[in-house]
This record gives sequence, structure tokens and C-alpha cells, in this order.
Amino acid sequence: MTRTPPDPRRSRPRRESRRGYLAAGTVFAIGMAGTTLPTPLYGLYRQELGFFELMVTVVFASYAVGVILTLLLVGNHSDRAGRRPVLLCALGFAAASAVCFLLEGGLPALFAGRVLSGFSAGLLSGAGTVTVLELAAPEDKSRAGFVATAANMGGLGCGPLLSGLLAEYAPLPLSLPFLAHLALVAVACVVVLLLPETVPYPRPKARPRPQGLYVPAQVRGVFAPSSLAAFAGFSLLGLFTAVAPSFVSHTLGIGNLAVSGLVVFSVFLASTVGQSLTGRLAVRTALPLGCLVLVAGLLLVGASLWAEALPLLVAGAVCGGLGQGLAFRAALTAVGDAAPPAHRAATVSSFFVVAYTGISLPVVGVGALTMWLGLERAGLTFTACVTLLVAATALHLVRHPAAARGH
Repeated sequence: MTRTPPDPRRSRPRRESRRGYLAAGTVFAIGMAGTTLPTPLYGLYRQELGFFELMVTVVFASYAVGVILTLLLVGNHSDRAGRRPVLLCALGFAAASAVCFLLEGGLPALFAGRVLSGFSAGLLSGAGTVTVLELAAPEDKSRAGFVATAANMGGLGCGPLLSGLLAEYAPLPLSLPFLAHLALVAVACVVVLLLPETVPYPRPKARPRPQGLYVPAQVRGVFAPSSLAAFAGFSLLGLFTAVAPSFVSHTLGIGNLAVSGLVVFSVFLASTVGQSLTGRLAVRTALPLGCLVLVAGLLLVGASLWAEALPLLVAGAVCGGLGQGLAFRAALTAVGDAAPPAHRAATVSSFFVVAYTGISLPVVGVGALTMWLGLERAGLTFTACVTLLVAATALHLVRHPAAARGH
């Protein structure tokens, strides 16, 4: 019996895929960096446009609205349309967001820029992660999982670091960070065009099929504590990206924008490290342990607000980010393992909707409280509430370990 020689058109993408997941991770990171790029610049916008802290948090939270809408309406669209068209669309939204900030057209432009950035992040969260994993060779799957994690949280952390450095030490502080990101987005688009398509029969013109929120009954016992842990962890990330720069500049009197960017970068870097450690622990151990470490980080953040001490704030960022990373990846693994294959995408998307709600609603609450209590007391109220939520979740997971097993 004669063997059919391998089709070179089919073997070439496999050879390319062995090195393509690193390139896809770079694209993912560039896209996510744009979503946090304005973080150290909100103080400058406040001076220029004259709005209050509440408006800063509302502008920030509009990003989460864009993410949630995208996850609900087109979160699974790349399964049908293909990864490359969706990635290019996400980068297009990122570029449009940067243009809105470059126009400096007041609050409407800021809101438009943040919502467009949310569209970009919503598309990248699904398509970017899956592309990295699909382009990896079988022996590189575990490494590709870490690359996807590092690209997501690392990209979010690099955004404020890049804009803080450029705004502090280069001219045009409200323009140069976005011009630099536009250049990076252009490079990322070229990389995407060179990557092989991993969907066998993509239909770029296929109509989206909104999936909405759906959690199968057999998953709810795992979903509830896991999503609460994600909600609390993302609340901490939201606090740092929306409010921490104001605390550093107004309360601590440190006007260096690079320092503000570095503080925010530290929480995302710690989250990346925490997620990398999750693979060494069982999910039933990593999830409650991550919640307990997150509690310690929140207590340090609260202490930094009370004592007005930058070292305590950085320690809280590192400890809280580490706990957030541990808990988040363990929670996502538990939910993904518990969900039946036919409803896995919808279940995971619902999990991300809860997580991104955590990055928006509590932060807006802090902004509202700031109007009456001041930034420090509002931050203390926030940390107390989230600490109680995480502690209760950790206690539930310790008393009911089956809720963290995912099956």
C-alpha cells in the first residue's frame, strides 16, 4: 500500500506554528497595553479639562462597558470568522482609541477612546488567547499558556509604564504615548498578516451570533465562588489603574508620572508571576490560597492609605497582584474544567463578564465616595468591603473544597 506524500500546503503552517505563538503573544501584549495607556495621564486630563475624581473613575469604567458588550455580543465570533480577521479588528479598535486621545476633544473624546479600547480588549481576550495556544506545537502547550497569561497581564502593566515614562521624560506628554502605541499597533498588524490562520474553514463575512450569559446548572457550584474571587481580584486591578495615580500625586505629593506608571505596572507584573505559579499547585489549593494572599494585599493597601506611605502601597500592589494572579488563573481553570464542552465558551465568557464588572462598578463607587469622604477614606471603605468579600470566599472554599475542583 503506497503512502500519499504530505501536502506541503498543510505542513508549512505546522512548521510556522512552532514559532508563531511567540509572535501572537507579542500582538496580544501590544493590544492590551493600549487599554491601560491613559492611566498615569488622568491627572493631566483633570488639570486640562477640570473634572473631579468621580469623572476619572467613570471614564475608566466606560472601558469595562465596552469589554462586557463585546464579550456578550461577539465573544465567540473568531471561532467562525477566523482568528486573523478578529485580531485585525481588535487592533483597528486600538488604533481608533489612540486617535480619540490624540484629538483631545474633551470628555466625549475620552469616553469614546475608552469604549473603543474596551472593544479591542474584549476581542483580544478571547481571540488573542486562543491564537497563542493554537499556534504552539504540542510540546509547547504549557509554555504557550504562560505566554498568553504574560501577554495579557504583562501588556496591561506595560501600558502605564510606557506612558508614564514618555509623559515624564519626553515632550508632548498627552500625545507621544499614543503616537508610540499607534506605531506598535502598525507593527502588530503586519505580524498578524504573516501569522497562519488556525481556524480550518474561516468565514470572515459570517454574522455574529450573540451568546449572552449562560452558566449550566452543574457548573454553578464552582462558578459562584470562582467568579466572586475573580470579581474581587479585578476590583483591586481597577483600583490601581483608576485611583492609584491620584493617590500617589495628590496624597503622597509625588508628581513624577513615571512613578505612578511603575506602581500600576507592579500590580500587573505580580499578577503575571502569580498566574505562572498556579500551574505548580492543584486548583483546589491555588484558589483559596490566592484569595488569602489577596486579602493580605488588600490589608497592605488599606494600611498605605491610612499611613500615606508609598512603600506600603507598592507592597500591597505586589502582594495583591500575586494573590489576584493565583486566584484568577485557578478560578478560570476550575470553571473551564467544570463546564461541559458544548457550553464551555459561553460559560467562560460569563466568567469574564463577572470579572470585568469587578473592574468597573466598585471603582465608580470609590469615585462617588471620594466626593463626600475624600480619596483616603473612600479607598479605605473600598478595601474593607473587598477584603470582607474575599475573606468570605476563601472561607467558603476552605470549608467546601469541592467548589474549587472544577469537576
